[in-house]
Amino acid sequence: MQFGVFTVGDVTVDPTTGREPTEHERIKAMVAIALKAEEVGLDVFAAGEHHNPPFVPSSPTTMLGHIAARTERLLLSTATTLITTNDPVKIAEDYAMLQHLSDGRVDLMMGRGNTGPVYPWFGKDIRAGIPLAIENYDLLHRLWREDVVDWKGKYRTPLQSFTSTPRPLDGVPPFVWHGSIRSPEIAEQAAYYGDGFFANHIFWPKEHTQRMVELYRQRYAHYGHGTADQAIVGLGGQVFMRRNSQDAVREFRPYFDNAPVYGHGPSLEEFTRETPLTVGSPQQVIDRTLGFREYVGDYQRQLFLMDHAGLPLKTVLEQLDLLGEEVVPVLRKEFAALRPAHVPEAPTHASMVAAAGGAKDSTVHAVDDVTGKAPEVTR
Repeated sequence: MQFGVFTVGDVTVDPTTGREPTEHERIKAMVAIALKAEEVGLDVFAAGEHHNPPFVPSSPTTMLGHIAARTERLLLSTATTLITTNDPVKIAEDYAMLQHLSDGRVDLMMGRGNTGPVYPWFGKDIRAGIPLAIENYDLLHRLWREDVVDWKGKYRTPLQSFTSTPRPLDGVPPFVWHGSIRSPEIAEQAAYYGDGFFANHIFWPKEHTQRMVELYRQRYAHYGHGTADQAIVGLGGQVFMRRNSQDAVREFRPYFDNAPVYGHGPSLEEFTRETPLTVGSPQQVIDRTLGFREYVGDYQRQLFLMDHAGLPLKTVLEQLDLLGEEVVPVLRKEFAALRPAHVPEAPTHASMVAAAGGAKDSTVHAVDDVTGKAPEVTR
C-alpha cells in the first residue's frame, strides 16, 4: 500500500500570527514538504492544480519536474490535473515528458476542478463539465496508446494523423486515477477504463465515500477488469498530530476555526466526528485510518493533507516526522496483514511494464514523404 501527502497549495494567513506567506515562500514550502516526504519514507507526493488565488500550483509539471530532479524514490502525482480545462494533447505531452525525466516515477489524477470561474478563463463552459471530462479523457487515453491518432469531437478541433511526443516511457502510459468528491459519472469513467478511483474523503461523511467507492467497484467488475475487491482505490484524508491529543486539539483549533474551506461553520469536534478529519495523537490517527478499510474495503493508496489552513512550514515538517516515524510503519504492517493475496498493490511503472511483457522502445520515426516508410534506425 502506498502512503503519501497531497497539497492544494493554498496561501492562507496564519491565524495565530496574522502573517500570510508570499507566493514564493509557499511554492518553496511545497518543495520542502516533498523532500521531507521522501526523507521520512513516504511513497507519494501529489500537487493540486489551481489557476486562481489563494492557490499557487498552476503548473504541476514544472513543480514535479523540479522535485523529480531532487529526489530518488518518491512517486510524483497530481491532485488533480484538470481534464476539463486543459487540452488533452498538452496533458499527454507534458506528463509523458515528466515520465521520462523522472524515470517512470509519475502518475496523475484527473479531476474536473471545483472553481467555476476557471472554465471561461480557458474558453470552456462549466455546464459542460462532465461531457468535457469524458471526451477529453477519451482522447488522452488514445494519445498515449496509439502512435497515430485521427480524432473528432465536440470540444476541440479535430486531429489528423497526429502523434503525441514524446511517447510514453517504455511504451507504458502513466497510471491514471480519477478523483471525485461527489460525481458518480467520474466513478463510472474510472471503472470503464480500469483506472484507479480516488475518493476525496475530506469534507463528506463516511457513508458518502462508501457509496461512491461501492459504485466504482461494482462497475469495475461489470467491465471485466477483475473482481470488485480488486479495483484500485485511493483515499484522501486530513490529520493534525501531537503526541498528546489535547495538545493537538488546542494547537489546531485556531487554524480550523479560520480555515477558508471549513472555518466559521461546524465546530472542530463536530467536523472530526462527521468526517475523516483526525486531530489527536499518532495512535488516534492509526486507529482512525485503519477504520477506513471497514467501509471502503482493501485499498491501495492513502494520501494525507497536512499543509493547509495557514499552518507554518515548521509545523508541517514536524507533522511529517510523526507520520513517517510513528504512523505509517504501523499502517503498512497492519494493512498488509489484512490484505487478501488476490487484492493487488497500487500500480507502479515497474509493475505495469512487467504486466505489458517488458519495456518497449516506443519512439515513432518520421515517415518519408515519397516512400511512405519510416527510415531504418540502428541502435
